[in-house]
Amino acid sequence: MQFPIVRKRRLRRTETLRRMVRETKVSLDDLIAPLFVVPGKGLRNEIGSMPGQFQMSVDETAKECAGLFELGIPAVILFGIPESKDETGTEGIADSGIVQQAIRAIKKEVPGLCVITDVCLCEYTSHGHCGILRGKEVDNDATLEQLARMSVSHCAAGADMVAPSDMMDGRVAAIRAALDENNFEQVPIMSYAAKYASAFYGPFREAAESAPKFGDRRAYQMDPPNLLEALHEIELDEAEGADIIMVKPALAYLDVIRAARERSLLPLAAYSVSGEYSMIMNAASQGLIDGDRVMMETLTSIKRAGADLVLTYFARRVAENYRQEGRA
Repeated sequence: MQFPIVRKRRLRRTETLRRMVRETKVSLDDLIAPLFVVPGKGLRNEIGSMPGQFQMSVDETAKECAGLFELGIPAVILFGIPESKDETGTEGIADSGIVQQAIRAIKKEVPGLCVITDVCLCEYTSHGHCGILRGKEVDNDATLEQLARMSVSHCAAGADMVAPSDMMDGRVAAIRAALDENNFEQVPIMSYAAKYASAFYGPFREAAESAPKFGDRRAYQMDPPNLLEALHEIELDEAEGADIIMVKPALAYLDVIRAARERSLLPLAAYSVSGEYSMIMNAASQGLIDGDRVMMETLTSIKRAGADLVLTYFARRVAENYRQEGRA
């Protein structure tokens, strides 16, 4: 049956009709807001390369989390910038560490919010790499021990979920074993299963103060041209005990998200990273695009590709827009 009997425009005629037949919808329940925590008090330092995003002290982070939860955002993921750094990232596992302080403050202020923690050494090491060095190389197995300690420390402070982002081989199994041994068997692991060595991370490295002091991370993060390798990484992490798998970045890797969705039965997260956010914000500030429409178009594309959860710096903005529209 063809035109004129079939007229696809009938269901596009009004916004109400378009809403009724919309195939992919971005819900606030899908969104996880990344936050950067720094030492101090009363601090909200705007990140130059990420307009509208801040490094916040623990007290301000707790306030931000209360606001996000009130808007309907169910979860945050924390990245810590410590007071001092060393070769092995000692502050990352300290009970008094910046993320540990933030977890306790947030859970006191907003007990219902899901607090996820990024588990990686890059923010805590003086050299900026994601693991413990042996010479100029990251020692995979020595790093696993430190990641496991960090995960246990985060859970002891009250984290609801841990998210290893280091891309060391075997880290999910090591973390799962450590959590179980310390009576945190109910805490899920969201694994950065397919994390690529992407050029889209630039603004994040300013925000987290985590740029490597030498070399780069291509020896442990994935090579961008590879898809089958990503599926293998996901299978390995599933076998090691991951509860949620993640693809990072999102926008340039929608094909990977789709392939992962078709292969895996686990909940699938995708990280819409700092470079994606900053490109949209800067283009919008110059009047080149409608920022809110492009924001929603990109988030919808990530969901359409198959992601169940989206880590996005736009979480607050989406929630505020939904509230204004009466959708929250």
